[in-house]
Amino acid sequence: MKEKLEAAKAVLEKHGQEQLLANYEKLSENDKDKLLDDILTIDFNQLEKLYEKRNFKQVYSEAEIEPISYVEKDKMSKEEREKYDEIGTKAIKAGKLAAVTMAGGQGTRLGHNGPKGTFDIGLESHKPIFELLCETLKLANEKYGVVIPWYIMTSKENNKDTVDFFEKNNYFGYPKGYIQFFKQGELPMVGEDGKVLLDEKGMIKQAADGHGGIFTSMRKDGVIYDMKARGIEWVFIGGVDNVLVKMVDPTLIGLAESKGILAAGKSVVKAGPHEKVGVFCKRNGRPSVIEYSEISKEMAEETDENGQLKYGESHILCNLFNIKEIEKISEKNLPYHSAHKKATYMNEKGEIVKGTEPNAYKFEAFLFDAFESLDDMVIMRVKREEEFAPVKNAEGVDSPETARKLYQDFWKTK
Repeated sequence: MKEKLEAAKAVLEKHGQEQLLANYEKLSENDKDKLLDDILTIDFNQLEKLYEKRNFKQVYSEAEIEPISYVEKDKMSKEEREKYDEIGTKAIKAGKLAAVTMAGGQGTRLGHNGPKGTFDIGLESHKPIFELLCETLKLANEKYGVVIPWYIMTSKENNKDTVDFFEKNNYFGYPKGYIQFFKQGELPMVGEDGKVLLDEKGMIKQAADGHGGIFTSMRKDGVIYDMKARGIEWVFIGGVDNVLVKMVDPTLIGLAESKGILAAGKSVVKAGPHEKVGVFCKRNGRPSVIEYSEISKEMAEETDENGQLKYGESHILCNLFNIKEIEKISEKNLPYHSAHKKATYMNEKGEIVKGTEPNAYKFEAFLFDAFESLDDMVIMRVKREEEFAPVKNAEGVDSPETARKLYQDFWKTK
């Protein structure tokens, strides 16, 4: 332990991060050992670079980005739809599809103490989000005569609660052998002065590394290997907070397969030019997603010859990847973006500081940054009221109230 401590001190001195050992002596022997291990495995050079770029905001011009073509599901001809559905159905029935749900978040913004997937959106049945998603998979299993493997990405923070919740609810009747949990990666949080923070227990304060970390986590936790062993070719990746997510969609699979393209995404048309959503586009000739803050007012409002927004295809985090692409992407490092957040941490005196305003930075990778490594991508526009009912805010837009209404209206017609 003494040698490890000296090695950790040398690393911290080199990077000006000596504060991480200020409360070292108060820790248990186990925690001391873990803290030293964490210090010796942190990439401080990476954190320094990320901190330096924390306020960088890219703004793109029309010279760099252009609209992306899309197929509108509702406007396909009967022949086209039948063709794509037949191809997709064949793949699903052959057991070539897996579903992945990104569920690493807590329901804090909803006033919920626990993983977001355990949240009850207020239906009469009081079914939590996880159960609603599970039911859509069970219906698909029944329809196609298969059991679709379901992989759920948790976080270090909510993994135990999530697994316990599934155990307690008997996996909502889903075959246990077809559900696998894996954890999202983490990166240390830094204060406004660039110093790495300690959490309330005096350990390194870590934060989930964003949904873009999913590919690396799938590789590290053996998910890709498991999928290949099961003969999976197509993987749908979606977020836990969309209660109308359609994870099993033969049309999307058939569209991608028929065009020989290894990735696809679903879009809904923007509610208005200034809706705060990322939109699909092409950046330097490759598929991409551009944030609402990265394009000018003029570009956001620009329309085509049909009066439709040129940049109107909202990315709704419903994506399909061929396993070959997932494997390739998992070997790359996606860029990180900074987020200014409120944090509670332990200072050098051992006092707990509670942030009432943003006082720290966390660094996240975004799943859509992976699109730029693709040669091409199929975008399929779907109807918001049929496939997109997110639960993000306690009230107002994208709240339990709006999601509940969308969910109830959709299932009324079924």
